[in-house]
Amino acid sequence: MKPYVVGFKRRGIDALAVDLPKSNAQRAIQVFVAQSGRDVVGGGQSYGGRMASMAAVEADFAGLVLFSYPLHRPGFPDQLRTDHFKQIRCPVLFMSGDRDPFARIDLLKKWVKVVPNAKLEIFPGQGHGLLAVLDQALDVASDFVKSLP
Repeated sequence: MKPYVVGFKRRGIDALAVDLPKSNAQRAIQVFVAQSGRDVVGGGQSYGGRMASMAAVEADFAGLVLFSYPLHRPGFPDQLRTDHFKQIRCPVLFMSGDRDPFARIDLLKKWVKVVPNAKLEIFPGQGHGLLAVLDQALDVASDFVKSLP
């Protein structure tokens, strides 16, 4: 997450990375809940973004920034990770490559609409992870964060 944190700080946004337990989703969610607050924007890349979005159901975030949300496992678009989407109360920015094997873009477009106050930014030619277009993605994310009340 270092390039994300450094990039946000260069854009005048205080950011920090948190270590998440990989083997226990509930503990990972609690890491985000412990960091939450009305002045905090949660988020992360892939698993971290998914855990932040799940934490947003019980936490009070100003917003969420989700890089490469893993909507489903590669090859299993019928096993969606969306049960909590309708319960997210804060504004959400989803950012995804149109070639991400973890998020078929047609499905992502459909499911983002289920989240109240969400928007989707698509990066053509990108797969899972946006490091090749990180400056562009961070510009979009920074504009989103700065627009939050």
